[in-house]
Amino acid sequence: MATLTVWKFSNADGAEEAVRTLSSLTSQELINVHDAATASWPEGKKKPKTRQANDLTSSGAFGGAFWGLLFGMIFFVPLLGAAVGAATGALSGALSDAGIDDGFINRVRDQLTEGTSALFLLSSDAVVDRVKDAFAGSDMELISTNLSAEEEAALRAAFAEEE
Repeated sequence: MATLTVWKFSNADGAEEAVRTLSSLTSQELINVHDAATASWPEGKKKPKTRQANDLTSSGAFGGAFWGLLFGMIFFVPLLGAAVGAATGALSGALSDAGIDDGFINRVRDQLTEGTSALFLLSSDAVVDRVKDAFAGSDMELISTNLSAEEEAALRAAFAEEE
């Protein structure tokens, strides 16, 4: 079963540094990264910069549509008003069915602020002690975690890319 975790870093570069660490851990087969994305909000910028971390996986589990919707709901929908928010209702329902509800969205939105960054990680099969050691000394905080098998299947189904 995969786990979706969101890690907050106290600086705008922390999530990108974590991606490099995860890349090393993946090559050592200490964690299986299914998909990942980062959000970085440098000081003085009006909004965060988001990026899918394609370098960690051969192909993203969810693809850009999932990350685009998730980041849109976290960072942009509150700014655009109710009309746009209503248009995303069906899609946000798919997220909610997968355990990504308003509480999740609000926790991430409230904690990812100017000068910080976050790593959004879908992973499994971590050798926990080794992964923990690799991140020792990192100034990071777990915001949210855990998808059940059913939630993961619902999320994959909702965002499966057409081939």
